[in-house]
Amino acid sequence: MINRELINPQSIVVVGGSNNVHKPGGRTVRNLLDGKYQGELYVVNAKETEVQGVRSYKNVRDIPETELAIISIPGPSCPEVIDILAKEKQVKAFIVVSAGFGEETKAGGLLEDQILQSVNEAGATMIGPNCIGVMNMNYHGVFTQPIPEFHPEGVDFISSSGGTALFIIESALTKGLRFSSVWTVGNSKQIGVEEVLEYMDHHFDPCLDSKIKMLYVESIKNPDKLLFHASSLIRKGCRIAAIKAGSTESGKRAASSHTGAIASSDSAAEALFRKAGIVRCFSREELTTVACIFTLKEIKGKNCAIVTHAGGPAVMLADALSKGRVNVPQLEGPIADELKSKLYPGSAVGNPIDIIGTGTPEHLATAIDYCEQRFEEIDLMMVIFGSPGLVKLYDTYEVLHKKMEECRKPIFPVLPSIVTAGPEVKSFIKKGHVNFSDEVTLGTALSRVINTPRPAGMDIQVYGVNIPEIRRMLESLPDGYLSPENVRRILKSAQIPLVDELVTTERNEVTAFARKVKYPVVIKVVGPVHKSDIGGVALNIRSEEHLMFEYERMMKLPEVTAVMIQPMLKGLELFLGAKYEDRFGHIVLCGLGGIFVEVLQDVSYGLAPLSYDETFSMIRSLRGYPIIKGTRGQQGIDEQQYADIIVRLSTLLRISPEIKEIDINPLLATDRGLFAVDARIRIEK
Repeated sequence: MINRELINPQSIVVVGGSNNVHKPGGRTVRNLLDGKYQGELYVVNAKETEVQGVRSYKNVRDIPETELAIISIPGPSCPEVIDILAKEKQVKAFIVVSAGFGEETKAGGLLEDQILQSVNEAGATMIGPNCIGVMNMNYHGVFTQPIPEFHPEGVDFISSSGGTALFIIESALTKGLRFSSVWTVGNSKQIGVEEVLEYMDHHFDPCLDSKIKMLYVESIKNPDKLLFHASSLIRKGCRIAAIKAGSTESGKRAASSHTGAIASSDSAAEALFRKAGIVRCFSREELTTVACIFTLKEIKGKNCAIVTHAGGPAVMLADALSKGRVNVPQLEGPIADELKSKLYPGSAVGNPIDIIGTGTPEHLATAIDYCEQRFEEIDLMMVIFGSPGLVKLYDTYEVLHKKMEECRKPIFPVLPSIVTAGPEVKSFIKKGHVNFSDEVTLGTALSRVINTPRPAGMDIQVYGVNIPEIRRMLESLPDGYLSPENVRRILKSAQIPLVDELVTTERNEVTAFARKVKYPVVIKVVGPVHKSDIGGVALNIRSEEHLMFEYERMMKLPEVTAVMIQPMLKGLELFLGAKYEDRFGHIVLCGLGGIFVEVLQDVSYGLAPLSYDETFSMIRSLRGYPIIKGTRGQQGIDEQQYADIIVRLSTLLRISPEIKEIDINPLLATDRGLFAVDARIRIEK
């Protein structure tokens, strides 16, 4: 759908261009001229014969045939003008910056439909309406400022919002980040973020094209397309960072389970990004910081050395890295002592390596050389070096420049004195470098990069899942919450281990089951969705007398149809659930149970079906993972079995679109293995 005429037009007409550079049409003409556009440039303005030195035509019917039209006129005039350009002037690409369409009124939406029909009938491409335009190394087709520096190795930036794109560009410019192209898609009537990624994927040239992509996404209209092309680009060597804004609470309406209460459309975006290998960001600063990280040499480990001349920022950076599970290992022994002997007295080398405020450029070079050549455990370096305003830093930053070029390990420059050492920082950036002026933002962003998994495989793990049996059951069952018996049948068909249980209304069967499995036991009501809310759960029952008391009490509770009895198992409570989200499919959630899910909502998200790599990444990203692994002398759980169960559940969901919510809470990790103790499934056909 995207064509050469949009990417590299040989002729452009600005409809609505003017001599007033404070208006969109006038500023667009000025940006094209300032950007040294090399093709033929025309303007349509009914009141002018010349606009900023460019010939102006009274009517679109008067212009020569043209490849790209940038439309900057009132919305109601757009359909007729675009129809003429498409049919009579062979225009094959349109950038419609005009507003007042579907984003405002229903009538505006109808105008948008007319425009799209004309564009599609002509086999043309359209960006917008309601966008700021497109700019790349061929032309600057926007009506805004600032215009960033463009370079083949810069960043491709795609944004749903024009205004937000400008603020992100501002953030990038202060860091020295360069661009290869900027796309703002506005209302995305024909071309959205997904279609731009599709074009970049299909036409990717590893020798010529940028390998860094930034996305600002407000609505994911086609999750499958975004997933497929983002994953494909990353597998081809690209890196992608994205903000997903505009998360909603719609997924929580009428939620009747833990999963329904936690999962939302934002959870779906989180799961999609994880599956694709996209680094998710939550602010403009974080997005541009991650993109800057992508410009440096590849990170091949998690062990970081911090080289500094100021202790405080180094401590804050170390804290941020540690929170993000990036290691700042202690440096000690003969090599560390040798480095210390080459620095001024008072310097520290334990990591952070503090060469103190009077340290020289030579001391900085020495510390970097030791991290590069002698400390084999170090994988990357952070260099913090600013100025109190008393010295010039040109020599220091020249050393840093050379070391960044020479060293095989990546070096992250943190140059915070952008005021007192402004000229020196600008000189450093002009050499093609980026600068991270805030160490904590860098530490947080780096942890996101390191902890983002690679794109997941698309194979479905079907081993152990009885697909024909599951399909037969679901097709025969009515909508709503399934009975405990049917829940057990479905989970058993997916080889999800279940605790022994009995559902009955008979007193004698209750006591016989308790004697069989041995006390203590648990008894619960069957029927009400929220058992605990009505006193429908009794734990740790150790005698027949107590069991009969609870049985008789529960059978009298409203809406109770039976009771369920189980052995009282001991172990670590885990949580596992899933929710169906329109267009995305099933979001799978896992985590620790109890307070971890109910209060802290410490859960990880994945998009079914899940691979084992995805699943282990989900488990290990939990804040409570040290408990799963085993901490303070307590034995950990069988992580492999937990992953097996999650993968099999995701396969069950992939073949069962009728399942809208499923809760396994708790999934109990005992010394005999993991068992589903309580589960609910809601289906809707």
